[in-house]
Amino acid sequence: MTDDPQTLVSTVWLEQHLKDPDLRVFDASWYLPNAGRDPKAEYERGHIPGARFFDIDEISDLRSEMPHMAPPVEKFISRMRAMGVGDGHQIVVYDGAGLMSAARVWWLCRLMGKTDVAVLDGGYPKWTAEGRPTEDMAPVMRDRHITVTRQNHLVRDVTQVAAAAKLGDHEIIDARSGGRFRGEAPEPREGLRSGHIPGSKNVFFQSLLTEAGTMKPTAALRKTFEAAGVDLSKPAITTCGSGVTAAVLSLALERIGHRQHSLYDGSWSEWGMYDDLKVETG
Repeated sequence: MTDDPQTLVSTVWLEQHLKDPDLRVFDASWYLPNAGRDPKAEYERGHIPGARFFDIDEISDLRSEMPHMAPPVEKFISRMRAMGVGDGHQIVVYDGAGLMSAARVWWLCRLMGKTDVAVLDGGYPKWTAEGRPTEDMAPVMRDRHITVTRQNHLVRDVTQVAAAAKLGDHEIIDARSGGRFRGEAPEPREGLRSGHIPGSKNVFFQSLLTEAGTMKPTAALRKTFEAAGVDLSKPAITTCGSGVTAAVLSLALERIGHRQHSLYDGSWSEWGMYDDLKVETG
């Protein structure tokens, strides 16, 4: 795996840079409600030294009915400053699943114009399996100025996705499991229809990972997208259940050099809720 401080870095790279004064590490662990895991409690029991806990549900737009939608710029600035993260910092994000929710925070930082941000390949499970250092102390955080310029081209709303589905000028790629995509498995959130956005393609986010929970090499990533029928010459819109694992697809697209991608923030939590939006099954 090639280390790239703007997409993905290895556990070896992170340990080598762990004491860099301008490095900031986020624990962005998050789980579906039925997982039975408490990410904040797990963080408090142990985390990578110096890591701050990034609360995906709280650092969001709480005015929205949808879960963990991207926060207003002002709120993002406030939370980042409070965590001592600002201009000139290299950010590395990890999670307790290996490689899942960390990609969401990678995408969110990029949405806010921060490009010096990478996901830790293999996450906390790989870090601890290799016997690397952990601690249970909260880091000392000092306010730091941060400049934010929202990159609106990286996010799509329901109207834009509906237009893309109708015109067929984008590849809409769904990161949910095959069962949920086909409408054969129930949605973990109540009140949602089953199925997928018409014309969308299914690339289960875990199909982009190795058995060890790390991201596949770029050639294998490209083959995985192509095997699902994705036309990589088209701009892509990634989607999932609630905009979290869609970002794993976005990260993979970035790794293979596909720069024209955006994320449907409302994802199936929004599309599956409204009866006037068409749904396909099978």
